[in-house]
Formats: sequence, structure tokens, C-alpha cells
Amino acid sequence: MKSILSGIQPTGDLHIGNYFGAVQNWVRLQQDYECRYCVVDYHSMTMPYKATQLRENTWKMVFYLLACGVKPENLFIQSQVPEHVELGWILNCVTSYGELQRMTQFKDKSDQLRESDGEAFVSVGLFDYPVLQAADILIYHADFVPVGKDQEQHLELSRNIAQRFNHQFGKEYFIHPQPLFTEIPKLLSTADPNRKMSKSLGEKHYINLFGEEDRIRKQVKSAVTDTGDTPAGEMSAGVKNLFEILRACGALDAHQSLTDDHNSGALKYSDLKEATANALVELITPFRDRLAELNADKRAVKQQIQESSVAIRKRAQQTIQEVRELTGLASIK
Repeated sequence: MKSILSGIQPTGDLHIGNYFGAVQNWVRLQQDYECRYCVVDYHSMTMPYKATQLRENTWKMVFYLLACGVKPENLFIQSQVPEHVELGWILNCVTSYGELQRMTQFKDKSDQLRESDGEAFVSVGLFDYPVLQAADILIYHADFVPVGKDQEQHLELSRNIAQRFNHQFGKEYFIHPQPLFTEIPKLLSTADPNRKMSKSLGEKHYINLFGEEDRIRKQVKSAVTDTGDTPAGEMSAGVKNLFEILRACGALDAHQSLTDDHNSGALKYSDLKEATANALVELITPFRDRLAELNADKRAVKQQIQESSVAIRKRAQQTIQEVRELTGLASIK
């Protein structure tokens, strides 16, 4: 069975963009692949954070993922497998400075920090984290990494690092992980459909996957639809976004019926909003119910994930032992 590795940062709430963009696909892939999914708390340290909040958010994300259908034996916490960091350092030594300079996400996040604070601290970790990301993948010899097209640059770096390591140490040791491209719906903020749905914009700009029903219905009801600058006959960005959410939820009959209404000029925005809210509530209700079950026995759940992290760590330890041998480092007995 081919293997898959993917990770998600513990940044607080899990919104519907995160679910449709990654988590939904993770759950499906478990049927056909050997899957390892990690909550990448080391990566979260690259941006300003509070220690107590990081720990809380890490476990919160674990519970969210389990509630969505990720199997506990496939899930682990990155920092509970410290071999990731050791391999990350070793891979630093076969990664060029120029390659990291070209990473667009470093530029974007650095600009984001400077916009919020002109003298913001930009860490070396933010610059270097693509190498740790490569270590996350290569340490398990993952065949595939599920990504969207916009994330391919980091995976290409992982392949380059694997190739350079193999060449420098004279053995085809690391396989070259391939992208498993997934169709990711581009969900926009319901408050400002000219911007991507994002937690960084504030609570009104994203729909919490585990939010209260009343809150979700209120957000959808108040969604921006037509700002008056859309040419006649065309869908505005806000209307397109609601249709996209409706389709992503799997409400295909309602999507088709309302599309026909739009094409005939008979679409009522109130009907579109009601159908979208209904589809979202139907989607999230089982997740909320499952989350409540998990929260009822938090200690047992945490123990289960710590055990899965230990089991998954054994594969990482084997890789490190082999890498130490290849690179001339002293063996650990």
C-alpha cells in the first residue's frame, strides 16, 4: 500500500475552508493508502504565539480531526516525534540558501508580519521551515503528499532535497515524494467575497466547522451577495461563493435547482442563503455530535494519540538511524 503524509497547523478554529481544502480528503484517502497525518506544532512556532495557547490549540486540532473522521492510529503530534527536527537539521546541510529565498510563503508571511507591525520580528524558523516540512515527509518515505496546485513549490523543494541527499551520500535512499493533487474549492469570506476565507481576517470572515447552528445561519444570512458592480447576467463574487459552499457540502440537487433559477433570472438570494445554511448545518451536526463524545473522555483520547505518536515514531527512529549511518554521524546505541 502506498503511503501518504500530510500535516496541519494548530491555529485555533477549523473552518469550512480547511475542511474542504484538506481534512475531507484526508478522511477519504484512509481507505486506499497508508496514511500519517500530523498536527505540526513545531511549524506554529515560526509565527508569534503564546505557549499556553499553542498547547491548547494543538489538542483542540487533534479532537477536531478525530471528530471529522481521521482515524486515531493515523494521527500524531509532530513535537512528540523529535526525530523530525534532527532530520530537518541534517537536510539543512543539503539545502541551498537560494532555494529558500525563492519560497513565496516566506515572503508573504514576512510581509504580513511587517504590515501588522513595521518592526515585527521575522524568525529564522519562518525562513527555514520548508526544510522541516521536507523532513516531515521524507522521514516516513511518503510516496504522496495531498496538495493543491498552489502548494506544489514546497513539495518540489522536498524532491530537490531528497535528490541532493541521495547524490551526496551515494545511495538512492529517499524516494521523491509526488503530489496527489486534490480539487480544492476556493471559498471566500462571506463578509468580503473579494478575500479568501481566513481566520487571520477575524471571526466574521470564516465559518467555524464546529460553530453553533444559530451563528452559522446568521453568518450565511448576512453574507454579502451583490455589491452593485456586477454586469447584468453574471454572478457576483458573493453569489458564486455561496454556490461553491453549497456544492462543496454535497447539496447537488439544491445547487442545480438554484443554478437554473439564476440562469432564468428568477433566483432569490434568500433562497440561496437558506439552502446554503441548511447544507452547512447538515454537514456539521455529525461532527459536533462526535466532538461532544470525544470531549466527554478527553483523557482516554489524549492517551490514544500519545500511543499512536509513539508507534509512528518508531518508523522515524529507523530512518534517523539509517541517515546517521549514511552521513557519517556517530551511532546511537
